[in-house]
Amino acid sequence: MINVYLPINGMHSFSPAYTNIATFAPPAYASAPIMPGKWLGIVGGGQLGRMFCFAAQAMGYRVAVLDPEITCPASGVVDRHFCAEYNNYEALTEMARLCSAVSTEFENVPAASLDWLAQTTCVSPSARCVAIAQDRIAEKLWIKKAGVSVAPYIVIESSATLRTLCDKSLSVVLPSILKTARLGYDGRGQKSVCNPDEVRAAHAALGGVTCVLEQRLPIAYEISAIIARSTDGTTAMFPIVQNIHRNGILSQTISPSPVGDTALIRRVQAAALSIAEKLNHVGVLCVEFFVLKDGSLVANEISPRPHNSGHYTINACVSNQFEQQVRAMTGMPLGCTRQHSPAVMLNLLGDIWFTDKMLRVPPWHKVVKIPGAHLHLYAKEEVRIGRKMGHVTLTAPDLHIAQAAARNCMNLLHIPLE
Repeated sequence: MINVYLPINGMHSFSPAYTNIATFAPPAYASAPIMPGKWLGIVGGGQLGRMFCFAAQAMGYRVAVLDPEITCPASGVVDRHFCAEYNNYEALTEMARLCSAVSTEFENVPAASLDWLAQTTCVSPSARCVAIAQDRIAEKLWIKKAGVSVAPYIVIESSATLRTLCDKSLSVVLPSILKTARLGYDGRGQKSVCNPDEVRAAHAALGGVTCVLEQRLPIAYEISAIIARSTDGTTAMFPIVQNIHRNGILSQTISPSPVGDTALIRRVQAAALSIAEKLNHVGVLCVEFFVLKDGSLVANEISPRPHNSGHYTINACVSNQFEQQVRAMTGMPLGCTRQHSPAVMLNLLGDIWFTDKMLRVPPWHKVVKIPGAHLHLYAKEEVRIGRKMGHVTLTAPDLHIAQAAARNCMNLLHIPLE
């Protein structure tokens, strides 16, 4: 039975603006392995929280989730659901009392909530790591501290700051993408700009908030690295993958990456490891990279939790990214990341439900008939254009066969081919 913790009024909550990492308590990690049978907590009940539940419960743990949506994707599978805002004092206190360790499924949870939980229970990733990932400015600074390159950029703190920047100053990084410093993901909070006037108009359209004006680079392709790191600094890295985006949202992941030679792959692995160690990250960390046409490597962003580009690991690797999250947060030894089957993962957006602008159920019976097809739907009640509703992973003995199966699947679901 799922126990539901009802929301309490705002008088019992933290301010989401509390993000000063200097004030956060030192990370609290498990000093000894937390054994199966104990309760684990996950802040966020979206699809990542749902898949975390599957992994944790398979290993014998009980799971509590904190999410304000009573019908969130994880709600149907968790052992207990605290239905409250992420900064609700009573819900956080009860979660800390119940759970031996807590993690998060997304980086936009208030870092202060994780800091509060860390006062009385084990929390990973730390509030500091999450706070850094929440802010593009802090994120870039920490990536550079790890010795990894980022795209040239200018910080625009406010409309007043923008007014002090002349056309010549802005033109240094143009053409660019103007990105909000906080709360931007899946293409949200971003606008392409080519000249100073467009920068000013775009900044106003984004509400005049703090932004990063990031130079558009000649990108050859995008890849990502997913690394798990334990409390003792032990690491385990999944194969490097190629990602293909459409409209700012991940469309497909190909693993192992068919692009990039051995030397490049080693550079990517070394860069991801350096970033994880500089952050002293515990848990699963994804680092997205751009490979430029001249062969240089630039880190795009970090995600301190399992990532969309790692969903293929559920069907293609010995241990998947969610199991690694469980192992890391409980102090258990990390699992084997060997990939036993080449794979292509396709994101399933709400768009495919609207064939000919009519809401229809996609032909899942045809999808699962494809050899090597593994369908994962997230139990979201409302279908919307652009909303991630699920994914399908195509595995095969050979990557070319997996890619052919993926094209077949895309045709069935009316997903545009490249």
